[in-house]
Amino acid sequence: MYPGTHSALTPDKAAIVMAGTGATTTYRELDERSIQLARLLHSEGLRPGDHIALLSENHQRYFEVYWAAMRSGLYLTAVNRYLSADEAAYLVNDSNATVLISTLTMADTATAMLPLIPECPRRLMMDGVVEGFDPYEDAIATQPTTQLDEQPLGDVMLYSSGTTGQPKGIRRTLSGLEIDDPSRTGISSLERFLLGMDENTVYLSPAPLYHAAPLTWGAGIHELGGTIVVMEKFDGQKFLENVERYSVTATQVVPTMFIRMLKLPDNVRSRYDLSSIQTCIHAAAPCPIPVKEQMIEWWGPVINEYYAGTEGNGLTFINSEQWMAHKGSVGLAIVGTPHICDDEGNELPAGEPGIVYFEQDTPVFEYHGDAEKTAESRHPNHQNWSKLGDIGYLDDDGFLYLTDRSSFMIISGGVNIYPAEIESAFALHPKVADVAVFGLPDAEMGEYVHAVIQPEAGIVGDEALAAELQEFARAEIARYKVPRVIDFRDELPRLPTGKLYKKPLRQEYLDALENP
Repeated sequence: MYPGTHSALTPDKAAIVMAGTGATTTYRELDERSIQLARLLHSEGLRPGDHIALLSENHQRYFEVYWAAMRSGLYLTAVNRYLSADEAAYLVNDSNATVLISTLTMADTATAMLPLIPECPRRLMMDGVVEGFDPYEDAIATQPTTQLDEQPLGDVMLYSSGTTGQPKGIRRTLSGLEIDDPSRTGISSLERFLLGMDENTVYLSPAPLYHAAPLTWGAGIHELGGTIVVMEKFDGQKFLENVERYSVTATQVVPTMFIRMLKLPDNVRSRYDLSSIQTCIHAAAPCPIPVKEQMIEWWGPVINEYYAGTEGNGLTFINSEQWMAHKGSVGLAIVGTPHICDDEGNELPAGEPGIVYFEQDTPVFEYHGDAEKTAESRHPNHQNWSKLGDIGYLDDDGFLYLTDRSSFMIISGGVNIYPAEIESAFALHPKVADVAVFGLPDAEMGEYVHAVIQPEAGIVGDEALAAELQEFARAEIARYKVPRVIDFRDELPRLPTGKLYKKPLRQEYLDALENP
């Protein structure tokens, strides 16, 4: 099902509630506004397979843009709101989006993008306008609220970087089905099967909607006819307040959120009635075993975990009871068949770590515009086996455990950060001769960004230079990617081929942490 179904059945029911203000969008409003935007895009020549982009904070209208694309056969690229203008423009250009929708809150970034996206001529802005944009609300108001004669199902094309750090769009072939085709299955089918969610679900979404999980699981709630409560930004105490205020029955978090809630004073943690929670899902990053143990003790056996990627090539799931018997596992596969292989593609026995592949009947994704990266994601002998770059093993019961990543991707607070992109930002700085970036353990965020820099000859590597380089980085990349710590060395280890030999460098720091 989709919002049009629920608009007919429960038109006045809340589809979206903004947690901070209580502002509500009903199913009728969500359905009608998404129809109006779909009609506007259609009237301006967009057809199935075309792309639109959305740059927005967590906003009341986010899902109407999503559903407009889904009921028009379009691809939607949700742009990370914390990217720099250059970074955001790259996503718009690479996706071939011809429409950019943004908000007044994002006006600074959106305006700076304009000269960088000449092939994206249609620009709409919510809540007000700046030069170069047309008012979104006025534009859709010109359209009727009767749905198009045909409503082909669209999809998202979200971005994930590889070891090079260059973002790549994850593109799935459109199904060709209509949005109301009864044979269509969305993520809601998994939610209902695994977690008992239904039209009575009140789902608290505390994470940025540009991420794959909040966006697609939120859409799943709309497929079911439930209500999404969207937090404008995460705060541990406000999260607990919202659970009580809205009688939240389900939520999805990342482990960093667990940690921040666990660090609240006892009198704050015990202040709120959390008895309405029937399920809490977590994913996106490894969860320390003691953290999960404390959360299960606090909230009860309602903590569920899954492992998956934006690519959608596989999915594992584990509930509290299973996890207590298999601590550290991310669960049993429910989508795809897992295989653990060595570097040559040979399958490994239970308990032996290797590259995690998932087998499906046919390949389920490709990296937009990058045949080489797509090929690298496939098993050398089985094109329907694909990998995300994670290392792990299966136990004798088939439970998957993740042990490492084959690349040096950093996961900080549930967000993927790619070192090569940060290294590239520093590469042309006049005082930097060489740079290595990697993640080191952090008790709250999982990992933090650490940089080791080789200064140019005659340049002193000191605290003043570190501060200068951090300030420089803030103008080049998103703030959360800026290294928290910068160390200096006279020379970085590079192989004769010119490849930075980063693994032993990082290991030195890990050894120092273990043996201070």
